[in-house]
Amino acid sequence: MESRLTRLEAVQTMLLEIGRLSSRCTNVTEFLEGVHTAVGRIMYAANFFVALTDQGGDDNHMVRFVYFVDEADAAPDPDTWFKLASPEQSPTAWVILHRVPLVMTAEQAISKSFAGSTWGVGTTAEHWMGCPLLDQNHVPLGAIVIQSYDKEHTFSAEDQALFELIAGSISSALQGLQSVDRLEQAVRERTALLAHEVAERRRAESIQHALYQLADLSANTVDGATLNRRLHEIIGELVPARNFLMALYHPDRHELTIPYFVDEKDAQAPVKRFAYGQGMSSYVLQKRQAVLLDGPGYAALVASGELKEPMGSVEIASWMGAPMLLGEKIYGVIIVQSYDPDVIYTQADLDILAFMANHVAVAIARMQADRAIRKAKEALEEQNAALNSALTALKEAQSELVRQEKLASLGRLVAGVAHEINTPLGICVTATSHLVQELKLTREDLAAGTLDEDGLNSFFDIVDQSLRIMTTNTQRAAALVRSFKQVAVDQSSDEIRAFNLRKYLDEVLLSLQPKLKGKQVAVEIDCAPDIHMESFPGAVSQIVTNMVVNSLVHGYGEGQEGKIRITGKLDGDYVLFDYSDDGIGMDNTTLAQLFDPFFTTKRGSGGSGLGAHILYNLVTGPLGGTVKVVSAPGMGLHYKLRFPRTRRKQGPAELAEAEPA
Repeated sequence: MESRLTRLEAVQTMLLEIGRLSSRCTNVTEFLEGVHTAVGRIMYAANFFVALTDQGGDDNHMVRFVYFVDEADAAPDPDTWFKLASPEQSPTAWVILHRVPLVMTAEQAISKSFAGSTWGVGTTAEHWMGCPLLDQNHVPLGAIVIQSYDKEHTFSAEDQALFELIAGSISSALQGLQSVDRLEQAVRERTALLAHEVAERRRAESIQHALYQLADLSANTVDGATLNRRLHEIIGELVPARNFLMALYHPDRHELTIPYFVDEKDAQAPVKRFAYGQGMSSYVLQKRQAVLLDGPGYAALVASGELKEPMGSVEIASWMGAPMLLGEKIYGVIIVQSYDPDVIYTQADLDILAFMANHVAVAIARMQADRAIRKAKEALEEQNAALNSALTALKEAQSELVRQEKLASLGRLVAGVAHEINTPLGICVTATSHLVQELKLTREDLAAGTLDEDGLNSFFDIVDQSLRIMTTNTQRAAALVRSFKQVAVDQSSDEIRAFNLRKYLDEVLLSLQPKLKGKQVAVEIDCAPDIHMESFPGAVSQIVTNMVVNSLVHGYGEGQEGKIRITGKLDGDYVLFDYSDDGIGMDNTTLAQLFDPFFTTKRGSGGSGLGAHILYNLVTGPLGGTVKVVSAPGMGLHYKLRFPRTRRKQGPAELAEAEPA
């Protein structure tokens, strides 16, 4: 009884010591070393190890042996991670993955062997005892193992129960220690990352500052010597560049020149001009990428003959060259080198040099473009006066042609109306002559006393018939004159007046009857009678005239029947005016040029190429509207116009804008 009490006191002391160790120790190894010592006071613990996993619950996770003391086997590296074996291959893996304690003898271990291998790795123990280390969520943290190679030292049931109790205490302590370890590791990693980020930021700021300087340098006009010296200084702020060379490539001559050279050993460049293919400059340009060499690498290139005709000193410690490329165009190469063994360039230095070389190429291209632009500007300024004069003359000629076309259109209208008036006037003249002759004969009969009642009645019939013929034809002529007068006045005037759209369309079409006469083309008008406008009637008449004439000239062949449809309706304060014919239409290419001045498909057959152009300018100018046109071969032509019902009086500036361009 006294012995049992003594053991219990020892166990309690051991558990208290484990608790103190967990609060005092700062790392897992120190803690487990103290635990091992404490366990050894109450049971045999000559062979003791602890395995920890990287994370719980996953069959593919890793394991490391953070504490390992053994009489027979060497301790593995505590910082090395191993892939966790399957439960069938290792008792330690079995304990971790099954999360239950395991006690076995050598015979039991051998009984689980297969294919000539023992269960587990290392020397087979006479007695083996392992317990899982679990967190509060029963997720495995690892395993604690104690074993004996001596049959005299075995573990009793009490030892097994005590070992499980120790495993629970160690699990609680390890969670805290691992949290501290993870926090310290995270702090170290974050500190290293921040240091790297700070270094990268400083490097980026330096590069950005260099680019600003380079951009400022290329934007300001400086002489070549100053430009090259400042370029050396800018790159020297980023990488060691005590020895610096810049070579420019001249594709027209297929050679390179060296405008800038600074070297610790050579006061001047070996050559100022050399053929493409010689020296390290040509080697870099042929590679079309940045090149980094050390002394032996440079010597090997020379010895192999890959580097042709090296120029300057070959006793270098480190060497870098970067081509100045913009797309596929080569501008030259920048080279820096070191004779000092303590100054060795790195890949990061090469990346910076290549980056700067590309931006130098951009700067050179920009300066060359600026020079070309200045020269071109000077040449253009010399031509501007002549071009402006020619443009003014062209605009005047175009405006005059447009005015002549409008007057010609009015003249053709005059000719047609005059021809149309000749018919009723000729009939009136004939009727008048006939009436005069009959009056003369009647007077002679009256004087001779031979005029009877029948003769007098016959004379009256002739008079009545003649007067009716004269009345009908004079009215017809008067209507033509009235219509022509109104349309002609409107077309020659830019005044705004009030008019009824439907009645005005009738007058315009009446004036166009000479054009329609003899044609198999009918015109239908579907226009609301209540559309009262206050706008430019001359623009409306000119537009309708040009549409009808264009349809007759371009849309229909000789003797071809057809129909023209004109519709008008109100849309709020706007008029929707549609015009369509069922003529031959036009393809997309012709349609795209319809409103271009002087474009016509009837060149040499009376087409001036200004009808549709004038139409477009009248709709978008005086009428203040829009015009769309739709057509296809065999589908006719369809204009869609939209313009305000009321227009105010335009000022001189607006009238100028409305002139055909």
